[in-house]
This record gives sequence, C-alpha cells and structure tokens, in this order.
Amino acid sequence: MLPFPLLSALCATMSANPANPLIVQGDRSVLVEVDNPRYTEARDCLLGFAELVKSPEHIHTYRITPLSVWNACAAGITPDSIVASLTSLAKFPPPPHLLTEIHDLAARYGRLVLEREGDDLVLVAADDVLAELAARSLASRQVAFTRPQARRIVIAAALRGKLKHILVEVGLPVDDQAGYVEGESLPIVLRDISAAGLPFALRDYQHAAAAAFHAGGGVRGGSGVVVLPCGAGKTVVGLDIMRLVSRSTLILTTGITAVRQWIREICDKTQLDPELVGEYTGSEKQLRPVTVSTYQVMTWRARQSAEFPHLKIFDARDWGLIIYDEVHLLPAPVFQVTASLQARRRLGLTATLVREDGREGEVFALIGPKKAEVPWKELEAVGWLATARCTEVRVPMPAELAMPYAVAESRMQFRIASENPAKLAVVRRLLARHPGDGCLVIGLFVEQLRLLADELGVPLITGATPQKRRDVLYDDFRTGRLRTLVVSKVANFAIDLPDAAVAIQVSGTFGSRQEEAQRLGRILRPKPGNNQAHFYSVVSAETVEQDFALKRQLFLCEQGYEYAIEDVS
Repeated sequence: MLPFPLLSALCATMSANPANPLIVQGDRSVLVEVDNPRYTEARDCLLGFAELVKSPEHIHTYRITPLSVWNACAAGITPDSIVASLTSLAKFPPPPHLLTEIHDLAARYGRLVLEREGDDLVLVAADDVLAELAARSLASRQVAFTRPQARRIVIAAALRGKLKHILVEVGLPVDDQAGYVEGESLPIVLRDISAAGLPFALRDYQHAAAAAFHAGGGVRGGSGVVVLPCGAGKTVVGLDIMRLVSRSTLILTTGITAVRQWIREICDKTQLDPELVGEYTGSEKQLRPVTVSTYQVMTWRARQSAEFPHLKIFDARDWGLIIYDEVHLLPAPVFQVTASLQARRRLGLTATLVREDGREGEVFALIGPKKAEVPWKELEAVGWLATARCTEVRVPMPAELAMPYAVAESRMQFRIASENPAKLAVVRRLLARHPGDGCLVIGLFVEQLRLLADELGVPLITGATPQKRRDVLYDDFRTGRLRTLVVSKVANFAIDLPDAAVAIQVSGTFGSRQEEAQRLGRILRPKPGNNQAHFYSVVSAETVEQDFALKRQLFLCEQGYEYAIEDVS
C-alpha cells in the first residue's frame, strides 16, 4: 500500500471511473449505487468506517464521522486502508481535504493509551503536547491525577470511565488496553437442541458479531456495541458472548417482560441450571451467577434527592460481563455507574445507535466502540427478516373537531389529531384486511387505546397492566389463542412476539425515529409462506400529526422500506 501522502496525491490526479459504485463528497457523506456489480464490496468496506444514514431503493448514504473513524481504528482498520477503499471504489477522485481529515482523525486514536500499573491506571501520551492537552482537560473537570513524568498521567482505577468520557468529548479518544478483571467463573455451553426440543444453531452473522466483540479474549475485546435489527437475534448474540466469556453475568434490559424473555432464552438455549439464573425486579430480588434486571429498578429512588438503592447490584457479585440491552436507552444514572465499572467486560445491544439526546459519544466512551452491525435490508434479502410494507392511512378530521383543533395550542392539537375517533373504523377495516394474522394495534394515549380495545372486543396492555396479566396475554398471542392485541408504548421495546405480522399505529411520540424503528421491529421476525409483514400508520389528514408522520415516513424510506399512502374519504 502506498504511504498516505503519495496516495492522497494520486487521488488528485485520478480520472473518473463511472463503473464504480461510490460518490465520495467533501461533507464526509458517501453515496452508494445499489444497482452496481461492486455494491456488496462497497457496502462491506463502508460498514467498517462509516455510519449508514439512509438506504432507500437505489442510492444509499453513509457518513464518515469522528466516532466512525475511531470505531474503525478500534477494530484495527488503518487510515491508509480507509483511503485506499474510498479511492478504489469511487466514481470520481475523492476530495483531497476529506482524505486528509480521515488521516487526521485516525491519527488521534492510539496516541493516548490507557494501561494498568498495579492498582492504578496510567494514561500514556505519544508526545508532550498531547499529554498537556489531556491533563488540562482532566483538571478542568476536577479529575484527580498525578503526573510523575511529562507523558504519563496516573489516575485511580475507579476513574477509568470518567477519564475516557471527558477525553472523547474534547476529541481525544483513548485506546483502553487496561484489561478486565476476570470475574466469577461460570462455564456456559449452548445447546444443539433447545430445551423446547427445537434445533438451535447460530446464524453466521450472529457468530461473527460475538467473535468480533470477544476478539479472542485479548485486551482489545470485551467492550463494545453490537447493532442488529429488531428480530435479528440480539439475545442470541448475547448468549454466545456469555459462552465465550464464561463468567458471571449481569443483564440490564427495559422491563419485566424483557427480563423474563432473557431468562426463558437462557434456560432454553444454554445448559445452565435454571437455579443459577435470577430475576432482580420489583417483585423478585434474586442475585445469582446470571442476574437479569431492568433499568427502571436500577434508577428507582424514593425521592429526587435520595440515593439509588438498587445500584448496589453492580457491586453485589464479582461480575465478569455486564450486558446492556437496548443500550441506546441507557439512562443517565446507569451511565454514571457504568463510568466506574470499566474493569468489567461490557456489551451493548441495540437496533439503532440513534439517541434523541445526542449522547452516542457516551456510549462509545463508557460501553465501547461498535463491534458489529448488519443493516435491516441485508437480512431481509436472505429471509432472516420479514419483508415489510409500510402504509400511511390518512383519515379526515370530523367536522365537530375542526374548531376545537383550530383554537388549541400546538401540543393539544397533536393530541386531538392523534385521538381522532374516525380512526376506529379504519382500524376495523385494516384488521379485516388481514384475517388470521397476528395483529398489534399500537398507540401512545391510553384513553384512546382503551376505547379501541373496548370497541374491538380485544385485550389491552398498558403500563398499568399487572405483569401476570401481561404474561398471560403475550403467551396467548404467541400460541395463536389471541390474534389481536392493543398495546401502549410498553410494547415498543424487547417484546418477543414472533407471530406478529401486522402493526397498526394509531398514535405515537411526535416524529420519533427511534420509536418508529422499534415498532416496526415488532413484526420483522421471519414469517411462514411469503414472509410478508405490514406496518400501518393511521394519521389525521391535514393536521400536525400528518406533519410528524412525514418525519417517520422519511425515516422508513431512508431505511429502504416500501411506503404507500392511502386517503380515506
């Protein structure tokens, strides 16, 4: 490979090659031509050092960011190989300044290395200037340290996460090679035949994701994030990582239903004695070698000024691995605790690294870099996910609501439009369109959902539904005894309903991309027959709800999903 300066100069003299699939632009975006013989090669290269922004039918867009370049460096991808990939796959010569930026960003990674020295940690800088920048950044945030030599900064082990977080915020990523405590030994073996009597084997992409996280057990493995679509088997990847680590494990997820799904999967697909697997929730407080809890329990406290009493679970056992399910939802108090848990292996699982609060940098610093990602459309193409057809159904506002809507303030306008009573007839027609299919009617406003459930004569699950009742209804839905279920936002996350083939969204949280991805994910598991799923959004026409629906529509189209609009007269 040519040295970077020569490669950059060569790019400036390149002629156009229209047969190539990439257009590399100066704003760090990269356009990819899908209908190109080299598309697969280009996609595989880009996933290593760029973030997929949108993937409609013919042109996909990626963006190169500081975090994406540092993720690449953490995975062993060099800046020269990034530049070589862009150069060899581009239709036109890549902008020289962008190639310089990539090299400069990559050069920051590895110049600050965190090592263990006895009970302390040492931050080793590549030069005096970098050491001074790091020291000043830490001092400005009142982080205690000593500096026995110009290029060596010594900190207490408990400050490991805080140090990384502060430095990544100022554009100084740390290559953490301090390693991990081993944790309590717990041999874990996966079954070939599940406890339910069904054949079980990891898919290739699941095995590759687990191996990328583990990295052979060396210092460069053991912390990071795996990004897989809803329905692609993130839990199975977690189980394989548990097998590779074979240490006591704490799993944090989004709710009691998700806790019990994890426990069910662990008992079904591993040979662990069920007595070694515990539930730590509001109703159970079992601390066992594998313990599954919720973010809600972790962040509960009696009053605003009180301590978080259940955070002591992090210190209750000698954990060898902590799994953060739906890591993009990680609440601030758990972020803070995680900053002091850097000696433990940490796995984040998510369908999207999009955070509405923009805290992706904290995920990088405190959980770890992205280790693996597989886009939705790839898995759909090979049948591991259902093909989804998305339809927006626009419903007129009743005449009697026109004036109350017109005079309401904006937030109330959204609610009036969301609770449009004319949606009921549309939901009935959509359900009749899919007789025999498992259908979820999903919404935000409980009063609206209660009315729909009563009128349709089907059960309703909200945050107030007792867990035992939820478990019964979810089980009835899974076994086919119940074909339609009305659910609130409690079903947005980590609910395993593999037979759900139709989702009808009657209200949502404004234009949340995160919510749209999660709700669509409820119906993406593979289906028998034509492997087809349907996602409907019922919105009030010519209202603020339609405006917010446009944001959701754009998000789905960017991901490559077929999208249609139906007007109800």
